[in-house]
Amino acid sequence: MNPRVARVRPTDAHMLELVFTDGDHRRYDCSDLLDLGVFHELRDIGYFKQAKVLAGTVVWPNEQDICPDTLYVASSHSII
Repeated sequence: MNPRVARVRPTDAHMLELVFTDGDHRRYDCSDLLDLGVFHELRDIGYFKQAKVLAGTVVWPNEQDICPDTLYVASSHSII
């Protein structure tokens, strides 16, 4: 099992800067999600920036979330 999300900071460029429970810092680009069904609302940058960590993953107010394994595997290493 991959580590879970400990902290998130959404950026103006629809990126999530993530810190995982193992201390790894990564960036996840959400731009590919913006045209997919439930993720349309994330196009609004104000809404996108409401991202928070809940139960080890990233969630938004209207119940969108991204699997923590996807966030870990599909993200790139970053220095936050």
